[in-house]
Amino acid sequence: MKKHLLITLILATISCGLASATFKPGYYDKMDGQKKESLKAAAKTCVQTHTRLGYTDLPNYWQYSDVYPDLYNGCKRWWDMYSDNIYLIRSGQNGLTSFRANKMQREHSVPKSWWKKNGDVEYTPAYSDMWNLYPSDGPANQAKLNYPLGICKSTTFDNGVSKVGPAVTGYGGGSGNVFEPADEYKGDFARGFFYMALVYDDLPWVVNYMYRQNTWPTLQPWAYEMLLQWAREDPVDQKETVRNDEVEKYQGNRNPFVDFPELAEYIWGSRTTETFYIKEQGGIVTPPVTGDPEIVRPVNGTALDFGEAAKGHTVVMPLEIDGNNLTSALSVRISGADRGMFYIPTNTIPAAQINSSDIYMLQVEYRPTSVGKHTATLRLYDGGLDLSQDVAVTLQGEAFEVPTLTTPVALPATNISDDSYQANWEESEEVVDFYVVTRVRYTADGPQAQTLTSDLNYLLIEDRDIDVAESYTVQSSRLGILSEPSNSIQVGAGVTAVETATAQPFTIGSVPGGFVVMLDSEHTGLKVFDISGRIVLERESVCGGETIMLPQGVYIITTDQCTHPVKLAIEN
Repeated sequence: MKKHLLITLILATISCGLASATFKPGYYDKMDGQKKESLKAAAKTCVQTHTRLGYTDLPNYWQYSDVYPDLYNGCKRWWDMYSDNIYLIRSGQNGLTSFRANKMQREHSVPKSWWKKNGDVEYTPAYSDMWNLYPSDGPANQAKLNYPLGICKSTTFDNGVSKVGPAVTGYGGGSGNVFEPADEYKGDFARGFFYMALVYDDLPWVVNYMYRQNTWPTLQPWAYEMLLQWAREDPVDQKETVRNDEVEKYQGNRNPFVDFPELAEYIWGSRTTETFYIKEQGGIVTPPVTGDPEIVRPVNGTALDFGEAAKGHTVVMPLEIDGNNLTSALSVRISGADRGMFYIPTNTIPAAQINSSDIYMLQVEYRPTSVGKHTATLRLYDGGLDLSQDVAVTLQGEAFEVPTLTTPVALPATNISDDSYQANWEESEEVVDFYVVTRVRYTADGPQAQTLTSDLNYLLIEDRDIDVAESYTVQSSRLGILSEPSNSIQVGAGVTAVETATAQPFTIGSVPGGFVVMLDSEHTGLKVFDISGRIVLERESVCGGETIMLPQGVYIITTDQCTHPVKLAIEN
């Protein structure tokens, strides 16, 4: 009977056009430009303030919000999402008297016992919030009890609309039984549960099958993954949009997950990395999960090799994880004798992040506390996968004592041309992994630094500008440890292949608002005089590459090693 009525409703909807959201301008403005946790907090601010209705009087509001659009034998019919039974509001009855005559019940979708405080469940507006209560058939309500939503493996109650029974593995959050609504109502219940996680994230939640007390995510990972799937499979329809408007008339607030069907994806699902903009809503919709769950990468039995590391230091490597059709969060664990040497930032990854088109990058860290070779096993499981589909990845690395590195000696540049030169340095006496070259160009916009690496004791620079002075220093690297920087070698502007790259005893380069010291060795006793002979700046020592800023003016600069003072005009 119910399916025939639904077909009638769908045809009526098609003929008159799907109802659109009718929220007032500005109602949701605080959500604009937010994402993930901040979006959830903003949405709560938009909708949490509402009129608290009387629990007993709810049927008098439901007679407008929860009835079929067409009459049945000339009477309004209650829209009961828990059964196929026909309950009418007959002539002369209001919602409350009809409710009593039909022996219907007020059903909390999220059980009130889940937030009991000192034996009291009525202290919070959640007790009579229309977004958590619906008219219900009595026997179905009694069978549902306070079980969480879930997927039934078998049933102890089944009236053709509501099912109750033991949960399929991965559903139920530890409850022995779950309540499974009809497919055509799963999205309705999901959006109601999302609303409760939004508005009442500060409830004590003494029962933690689906909720936990925190502002985000509030819902347990398995729960929001299932609810997201239900919302995708059963999208917002005419029934919910009409109910949204009617509830607002009496309670004064709306369900944003009805007005914005993708909102849950931005908060918990596949779009958590995206920023929510109201003007962009109503476009692409996240499809439901289809097919069997699988992990595409990494392949079972592969290894993540961290190579060599220094004791007490950390090496980070990403593990690419990609999969399809996961139905709950993916669990990640590290096991083995050396498991304490490795670290992962999370033990659960939401299924939406694995199912999305982007590859999930799990940052795995090797944190050796002792010298030697270390191995452990990283396991990926749950997510709806069979035991045979679990993935094991070997983690391996070798740790050494922290190396002692001497400071390299940089040598003058060679093979200088208008557009290139070769930076040189003495080869390190110790074993090193590579050298790090810091190149600084002294442009009109100020010093521009660039970091380069080389496996040899020289590096060819191929983008030199002959009109720009530059310098370079060298560091050696071993096991992620860097030596002290070498001396600075200067390559002056205008130096060509037939000239030498050796700097004058004291050379400076002008930059806006100051000057850059260009030295091969340290100078002492730096003094800067203005044109009246007054000392305006003193330094005990100065090295190549240092930038000194001064006000606009003309200055004389000397050092202990400078035989001829240098005159410089500063322009800002």
